[in-house]
Amino acid sequence: MKHPLHLFSYCPKCGSDNFTEHDFKSKRCGECGFTYYFNPLAATVGVITNDKGEVLVARRAKEPAKGTFDLPGGFCDSYETAEEGVIREIEEETGLKVNSTRYLFSIPNIYIYSGMELHTMDMFFHCTVEDAAKLTADDDVAELQWIAIDKLRSEDFGLASIKKGIEKIKKQHTIKK
Repeated sequence: MKHPLHLFSYCPKCGSDNFTEHDFKSKRCGECGFTYYFNPLAATVGVITNDKGEVLVARRAKEPAKGTFDLPGGFCDSYETAEEGVIREIEEETGLKVNSTRYLFSIPNIYIYSGMELHTMDMFFHCTVEDAAKLTADDDVAELQWIAIDKLRSEDFGLASIKKGIEKIKKQHTIKK
């Protein structure tokens, strides 16, 4: 297995090419001594339900996993909490205003972006929204639809962490109010 930082050849602090593997999760600069740790990126997933016991599902408009099902969410921005991130992502992708968030669980994931493996920590939140009928697929979402929890099939979802999350939600009924 390649070191997770194998594509990084130069120290991000001083620019030296004496930037070598220190241990499995870091590289150290032989010139300035800086150690860069490879930590997962923070990402959020919104689990939105309606009064009928259905979950809001998005169809991905872009790679990775274009055309497969997903749940609204995405990467957290700098200086943003996970709760702020999931609220922002849901509004960007669905047009919905979030009233409340409740942390459910997290699942590590590998997200392929521009041909590079990005390790993420996907944090799942149950979210309530103001008017679930006012949906607008936007940003990187091709379409939105409501699917009954018992009809969700993990194999229809393209990202590994979302597949695992769907199984966990169905098994544990985690999203009960």
